[in-house]
Amino acid sequence: MNNLILLVTCFVAGMLLRRSGRMSEQAPATLNSFIIHISLPALTLLYIHDLKLSGDVAFIAAMAWIHFGLAAGFFWVVGKWLKLPRPTVGALMLTGGLGNTSFLGLPMIEAYYGKEAIVTGLIADQLGSFLVLSILGITVAGLYSSGAPGARTILRRIAIFPPFVALIVAVLLIPVVYPEWFTLLLKRLGDTLAPLALLSVGFQLRLGHLAGNGRNLALGLLFKLLLAPLAIFLLYVPLLGAGGQHIQVTLFEAAMPPMITAAIVATEHDLDPELATLMVAVGLVLSFFTLAGWWWVMRAV
Repeated sequence: MNNLILLVTCFVAGMLLRRSGRMSEQAPATLNSFIIHISLPALTLLYIHDLKLSGDVAFIAAMAWIHFGLAAGFFWVVGKWLKLPRPTVGALMLTGGLGNTSFLGLPMIEAYYGKEAIVTGLIADQLGSFLVLSILGITVAGLYSSGAPGARTILRRIAIFPPFVALIVAVLLIPVVYPEWFTLLLKRLGDTLAPLALLSVGFQLRLGHLAGNGRNLALGLLFKLLLAPLAIFLLYVPLLGAGGQHIQVTLFEAAMPPMITAAIVATEHDLDPELATLMVAVGLVLSFFTLAGWWWVMRAV
């Protein structure tokens, strides 16, 4: 409960700071840069170091790939049916197919499942969402805009992304025992992720673009928050017979609202920036309710 109060407080504080004009409009970019370069790598180095690989890792990592595949197929069909512009379809694929498994996902996992479950979230994010964004997401963004990125560009983006570098280092350091001071340092730096991420998202919330985007926004969030998690739940639990806390947390990650970075990629490629931003902002607010519902549903898994 304390973690949820922290998340809500930081989200509201971000909204109030924007309205008050006490923070620069460039502040979210600075906050997000700190999170990507410091907070998330610190958490990765801390929790992946203690990772015990098992058969569940494949299920955890596969979730994001399955999720994006479902989104690509769903929004391709919807786009044809409703005759949506290509940039809109691309924006929906990106924001409807990729969840906020790190900035929001990790704090929410800690709030609902405890710190020990964060490692599952990191696997879902690093081996799932991040790689999907870097490979499939960037490719879709290029295909639905002008000019597709080359293989060299994609590989370079993966290779220099700080959390990915931290993932490789953390795996290499698994046999090494961290000194106590280093563990404490990583923990303190990692603890900044939740408040800074929610402050940044709250600051960027804009509802003025709702007019004219209602139908597409509703379709995108219906898929992201309800249909996709339901499909993955049915695949993992009744069909594959998976269970346990790792699977609960993986399904919980599948229900996360749209990824902030996916919306940034959509905006950079001019894929309906207004819709992409609304998907993140409105999805985040609604997810406080839908995630509670999914947590309740998945307790028996």
